[in-house]
Amino acid sequence: MTEKTIRRVLVANRGEIAVRIIRACFDEGIESVLACSAADTETLAARLADQVIVIGPAAATESYLDIPRVVQAAISAECDALHPGYGFLSERPELVDACEANDIVYIGPPAEIMRQSGSKLGARAVADEVGIPTGAGSGGLSSAEDAVAAARTLGFPLLLKASAGGGGRGMTILRSEDQVTAGYLRSSVEAERAFGDGTVYLEPYVERARHVEVQILADSHGNICHLGERDCSTQRRYQKIIEEAPAVGLPARLVDEIRTAAVDLCKGLGYVGAGTVEFLVDADRNRFVFLEVNARVQVEHPISEAVTGIDIVREQLRIARGLPLSFTQADVAIDGHAIECRLNAEDSRRDFAPTPGTITQWTVPSGEGVRIDTFAHAGAVISPWYDSLIAKVIVHAPTREAAIDRMRKVLSKIHAEGVSTTADIHQAILAHPDFAEAPVTTKWLEDVFLPAWETDSESHPTGTSRRPHRGGENQ
Repeated sequence: MTEKTIRRVLVANRGEIAVRIIRACFDEGIESVLACSAADTETLAARLADQVIVIGPAAATESYLDIPRVVQAAISAECDALHPGYGFLSERPELVDACEANDIVYIGPPAEIMRQSGSKLGARAVADEVGIPTGAGSGGLSSAEDAVAAARTLGFPLLLKASAGGGGRGMTILRSEDQVTAGYLRSSVEAERAFGDGTVYLEPYVERARHVEVQILADSHGNICHLGERDCSTQRRYQKIIEEAPAVGLPARLVDEIRTAAVDLCKGLGYVGAGTVEFLVDADRNRFVFLEVNARVQVEHPISEAVTGIDIVREQLRIARGLPLSFTQADVAIDGHAIECRLNAEDSRRDFAPTPGTITQWTVPSGEGVRIDTFAHAGAVISPWYDSLIAKVIVHAPTREAAIDRMRKVLSKIHAEGVSTTADIHQAILAHPDFAEAPVTTKWLEDVFLPAWETDSESHPTGTSRRPHRGGENQ
């Protein structure tokens, strides 16, 4: 493959991931052009980029989600390539098609791979072909009657899932037949609204599950490597709160099988670019099944970088240029343990209500094994228009115990005024004996931790009268 010249990249995103991409471009000697909304012209990403183009008003549908506006920005700035980050248009094959039609290199998988991997049913079919366990499940369901018939065959409990998307939208747990019809209608309508595709399917629901995913990098020369696995089981409403790498407490045989399955699936897809293959692990039986492929860089990619020393975004830029990966699988060694906490501008004492506003003070620590990916600074505006993530706090240490201790110390030194943050609940989770003793399952946060947290909140509604009490330790 002929090497492509990339001198200027359009960064079609915002927040911390835009800052992350801009810095990777700087490291590679590539100019960056930020495509942003009118609400984001004074952000850190805008200050760091070599050029800024306003593509529309604050509403994402008229800016970050508008493919013609994004592509026109790349054309007008004479960009050679476009990086979508995560979220927004990052898994829209229509954007890839539009880039190709205008001779712009898309920094991500080709459109045909994105279409196949973006459909959970399509990806499951490939997984079946290459011998990766997918668990008993239905195909796409066309009616509530189909759902009832499939549920009777599969048995309960079951999970309804949207074929075209993720993030918990379109997902419904079914424990009995009388829940199927209403669950199907609710899931299908939600999937249609969120993804433009109301197709849903059924799969067995695992009561005690761990969410384990594998980071993949694949170039156009046929090289596919994994960077180990991440445990993302600390979730609320299917949204990740804390991520760890590697996934500890699993048999070595099972870990090897999961990593191999991820690589084999990507080979079956003909995958090119950065991606994540997600699996569900039955914590009681130590068995795994394939969940889905995310054809983009993940929010939690820094913990894979921490334990391997490999810069995933810079590798994306290399792959887009047609170069081979800068390493081989034999070069990948997992060193120590890393944890990432997603610090959101939310009030965890008020059902995680967003707290937009202006950050009046912002102090974060630094030091060995500490990394903070953020766009925040004193004076930064947390907009009500977008996601509430303001920083990713990442620590790396020799062991999981040391990483937890380091993360708690780092969180205790973060000082933000003007908006509420979720630092308090992260501290409480990390201090909880269940979390400290072993990785938790996907329902632990909602079923065990949060009920006690919410009860505590009712006694102290402002969330400021005292520090959270968990595990007998407070900081």
